Amino acid sequence: MRWRIAAVWAGLVLGALALSGADDSYPLVPSDIGTPGAIPWPDGEVATAAQIDLGRQLFFDPRLSGTGTVSCATCHDPAKGFADGLVRSVGARGQRVPRHTPALVNLAWTTVQFWDGRTTDLEQQALGPITNPLEMDLPRERLIPRLQRVPGYRSGFAVAYPEGLTETSVTNALASFERSLVSRHSPFDRYAAGERTALDPAARRGLALFLDQANCVACHRGPNFTNQSFHNLGLRDQSDPGRAAIMPGATLQAAFKTPSLRNIALSAPYFHDGSAATLAEVVAFYNRGGDSDVKSPHISALGLSDEEQRDLVAFLEALTDPMVVERPTLLPDDP
Repeated sequence: MRWRIAAVWAGLVLGALALSGADDSYPLVPSDIGTPGAIPWPDGEVATAAQIDLGRQLFFDPRLSGTGTVSCATCHDPAKGFADGLVRSVGARGQRVPRHTPALVNLAWTTVQFWDGRTTDLEQQALGPITNPLEMDLPRERLIPRLQRVPGYRSGFAVAYPEGLTETSVTNALASFERSLVSRHSPFDRYAAGERTALDPAARRGLALFLDQANCVACHRGPNFTNQSFHNLGLRDQSDPGRAAIMPGATLQAAFKTPSLRNIALSAPYFHDGSAATLAEVVAFYNRGGDSDVKSPHISALGLSDEEQRDLVAFLEALTDPMVVERPTLLPDDP
């Protein structure tokens, strides 16, 4: 009788484990790592379709640069994960910018902007590259007069914003467009929702490594796979002060914001200096514990085999869900 009870009990336990997904070949996804929900609009005021469309127009418009030759999309190309594929981007006047262009992905959930976190919201961020002499180089006082010469902007902003075409409405439109860029339907998201076949065996093994031995989740946590904090990764070149230039302190020297891993396979090269050409190089870098003794305590050698490193790359690639944006027709100036 006892053995029958024991057998029944064992069967119940095994059945419960199978139902819960507790299977080494199908790792469970922690509750705090999942798919982003509804877009968190500032003060709960959801942007209108007209406001988002004006932001899209502006994003692709080279008139937002001093030379009229580069737009936001020049460095944030949708086809390249809203990055540009360069180690360092080229500014409006041909100069190299000091850091690699970060990808734009799920910015609605981002609480710090730029590699060094010098602004907190997208409205502040939007104007920075436009007026920066090393980037788009359009002096602030020239922005609105230049856009006022475009009938489509004058009429569009008059309809979409009570105040019409102003610096505030321009930055709001750009920020609204950027908040609308959401990646949430990757193979990983389908797997997290219960579609076991959405991840192939290599990606599932990579997910297990991501959560355990590699411990990537220590910094790449949450629906966007970032803790939005700042870390010195142990890169060979430590000359850029990073966060320390904003908040002086030895612990923040050469520390940079942890980027989101969503669509990471589309936005090579990697790190703030663009020094890693591929995801395989990124994983190898972390596997050896970085290239400098000056680094965050989170960074240490991982001891992954070559196959395990490939599995980790397979999981990172499974975070891909391209954000498709139609390039608008450029609005004409006044005749």
